[in-house]
Amino acid sequence: MKVLVTGSAGHLGEALVRTLRQHSTEVIGLDIQPSAFTTNVGSITERSFVRDCMKGVTTVLHAATLHKPHVATHTMQQFVDTNITGTLNLLQEAVAAGVQRFVFTSTTSVFGDALVPPPGAPAAWITEEVQPQPKNIYGVTKKAAEDLCQLFYRNFGLPCIVLRTSRFFPEKDDDKHMRETFQDENLKANEFLFRRVELEDAVNAHLLAAEKASSIGWGVYIISATTPFRPADLHDLRRNAPGVVLRTVPAYATAYSHRGWKMHQSIDRVYVNEKARKDLGWEPAYDFAYVVARINTGGSLRSPLAQLTGSKGYHAESFTDGPYPIS
Repeated sequence: MKVLVTGSAGHLGEALVRTLRQHSTEVIGLDIQPSAFTTNVGSITERSFVRDCMKGVTTVLHAATLHKPHVATHTMQQFVDTNITGTLNLLQEAVAAGVQRFVFTSTTSVFGDALVPPPGAPAAWITEEVQPQPKNIYGVTKKAAEDLCQLFYRNFGLPCIVLRTSRFFPEKDDDKHMRETFQDENLKANEFLFRRVELEDAVNAHLLAAEKASSIGWGVYIISATTPFRPADLHDLRRNAPGVVLRTVPAYATAYSHRGWKMHQSIDRVYVNEKARKDLGWEPAYDFAYVVARINTGGSLRSPLAQLTGSKGYHAESFTDGPYPIS
């Protein structure tokens, strides 16, 4: 098996290459930035370059993208070029090269405005059945790329799996209010309840998706840590999240107290990974209960793979507002 990983200098891409190499898999790492995990430096927007990278490839793991933090620093056309045209180039050359399976890293950001219920409504229970309502060019282009994957499955028989990943980045939050309200590690710990996945689990989901792609054909899956919540909790989560967390994971109170941490007062959405666990056989190891246990033992909250991969950042330059530009 020969695997092409796009975005190999990025956070997920590097983690994928690291893991595949450990399995003695032949890997082509593609990125616009050179790195120890990039074998082919160039852009997915250049079709001839993509064609050269695709020779002999049996599996494509497409993680290269412009991200949400790039919205303020890149044009809409650049998002279209990278996220849509780049994906189209990869799909076309994958078909031409006889690639057997294609896994596309999408994002829960495609849900957009569907994630935030109106005031007074219960929290949103986000499954694959929820209709996406992208609210920025990032979400629009990622959803369009998903549609291209489905088109190439229908028209060319290329097995395509789309993974809508929740947050797994180690960088600080791109929301200034959140950065000022919570300690960074506290915020990330909270998110394992409803909107975060650990990098190691995300990598495993991609590898399982590649393994199952031929038998599934086409599928879209939410990749997020298993939540302890149930639909019956949604009303209370919007009004009194700490009370719901105390009821479902009572050990959190002592652990958080020791660190001086706090819980969100309100949680407005919950990502549900049931379909991925059922269809892909995915068993995420990292959830909020794991985080609480690690707090109590004094261990790192991050997986060994995440610690090895480290932080990549989104911009080479600095900004007056901290790590992110003002939109």
